[in-house]
Amino acid sequence: MDAIMVEWLEEHRRKRANSDQDDGNQDFMDVMLSILDGTQLAGFDSDTIIKATTWILMGGSIDTTSGTLIWILSCMLNNTGTIEQAQKELNIYVGKDRLVNETDISKLVYIQAIVKETLRLHPTAIFSGPREFADDCFVNGYHIPKGTQLIINLWKIHTDPSIRSDPLEFKPERFLTTHKDVDVRGNHFELIPFGSGIRMCPGLSFALPMIHLTLATFLQSFEISKPSDEPIDMTEIFGLTTMKATPLDVLIKPRLSSRLYGLS
Repeated sequence: MDAIMVEWLEEHRRKRANSDQDDGNQDFMDVMLSILDGTQLAGFDSDTIIKATTWILMGGSIDTTSGTLIWILSCMLNNTGTIEQAQKELNIYVGKDRLVNETDISKLVYIQAIVKETLRLHPTAIFSGPREFADDCFVNGYHIPKGTQLIINLWKIHTDPSIRSDPLEFKPERFLTTHKDVDVRGNHFELIPFGSGIRMCPGLSFALPMIHLTLATFLQSFEISKPSDEPIDMTEIFGLTTMKATPLDVLIKPRLSSRLYGLS
């Protein structure tokens, strides 16, 4: 991984050296180079900092994004009406003559609701990252001493029956009706899969567009079904991220013209 990062870093340096001005296509590594190149921070040289930060962002997004997509498909295959509804929405707003793109996502409100409902039931991590109280304070009459560490049970909040009906049921429609104004960006404390506040997940702005576009593309491109009539096993493995205990098997069949798959 270090060798790959070194190669990327040198490639970006060559690009900067051969460019007289910003062409508007800077990526994360370009920005890091413009800020840190040639400096030291906490005893580490700029190359080490840039490589480590880039790898942390990439590594943190791989299993979390793929795991969330697996949970989404698992929930949908156990509730096949959601597949039909999502594909109907795609037919209306995108059609079958071109592939869905990022500009279409704002119109695909049902697909957005599916993602919210899955993140509610199967947040990437059941518990938030630890927080520490900076001062003595009182919460609901309880004295919390300075230095106390707090870990929040996100799943418990998301499935609180006093907030929503049928909290353990997969119902994306709730985010089109009773909870249509609730988002996952830390503004509504009843749904905080990415956390909230200044220490919420920094990958949120990457994760949501990636999940929405990948899911929409997959549902537009393929008819999906289960290999058998048995319900999908939803058993979880508890760890740093929440993953399915058993692999997900899905049958797929093309639903678009062959030219859209890059076939002649």
